[in-house]
Amino acid sequence: MEISIFLTALLLSSLLHFGIQKIFIRYKKFDDSNHRSSHKTLATRTGGIGVFTTLLLITLFYYSQGVRLFDYSLFIPLGIMFIVGVYDDFYNADFKLKFFLQIIVAKILIDQGYVISNYHGLFGLYEVPWLAAQMTTVFVFLVVINAINFIDGIDGLAITEVAKTIILIEFFSGSQATSLFPLGALVMTSLLPLYYFNFKKKRKVFLGDGGSLLLGTLVMVYLLYVLGIDYRLSTDYQVNKVLFAVLASLYPLVDLLRVFILRIKNGQSPFVADQKHLHHILLKKIKKQPLTTLFILLIELIVCSSIIFLFAKLS
Repeated sequence: MEISIFLTALLLSSLLHFGIQKIFIRYKKFDDSNHRSSHKTLATRTGGIGVFTTLLLITLFYYSQGVRLFDYSLFIPLGIMFIVGVYDDFYNADFKLKFFLQIIVAKILIDQGYVISNYHGLFGLYEVPWLAAQMTTVFVFLVVINAINFIDGIDGLAITEVAKTIILIEFFSGSQATSLFPLGALVMTSLLPLYYFNFKKKRKVFLGDGGSLLLGTLVMVYLLYVLGIDYRLSTDYQVNKVLFAVLASLYPLVDLLRVFILRIKNGQSPFVADQKHLHHILLKKIKKQPLTTLFILLIELIVCSSIIFLFAKLS
């Protein structure tokens, strides 16, 4: 892909993030600050709208020119989850409705060929029956997309985690860039301006559920691609594909499991929001949100790289 595409995405997303926030502020559509919030200033939940609009406009332009940047059918699941998230931002959708729509999107991905049909030796299992493959895929989709949604609690964390996952998968690909790279690179480029808008002291721009569900779906597409037949890990790193997929998205999965256990143990619904997430606990100790995000990223990379290189030595 030409560098001009990414420069265009960077400029366009910057303008869109700024312009969309202006519109939301004008109509007083702010992100409410409460006891669970990590901010005490005016903010809008428009980051996801800016990212999706950037991706859509660039794709429409190249589609009109007959240029295929990536599999455009992926806009169906990505678009549905984005719309669900935006609706949730405005109207606080019931979690049962969101679950139902997430299952539908998971089924769409399955029908598009993104399905966990092989466990790659996990628990001694390889090829599995089609029904088991579909059920596993739906379950993992629900886990991953909600895990990404849950970590969108402090500045920069969700976008950093998504970028990290994509970069790790692309870096360890044995066939150079994957077929998803143009899509992943465009999204990451569109996310870059959000670091500025996230860390501003005034008039912040957050991802919102529209952004977190969009990015969660993208991460799930990448993980399903890793577990498919087209993805080959570099021959230098002979690690189980399932283990690698878990390592690539380690923090969101660990945090989700921990929070669910704590809430259920305390007799609470696992979907009731609170400040018991690991990043909230670390933030209270570290004090600075950027440093907290950086600390989580560094620990993750150390753990992930150590396990991968250990398997490389053992093989």
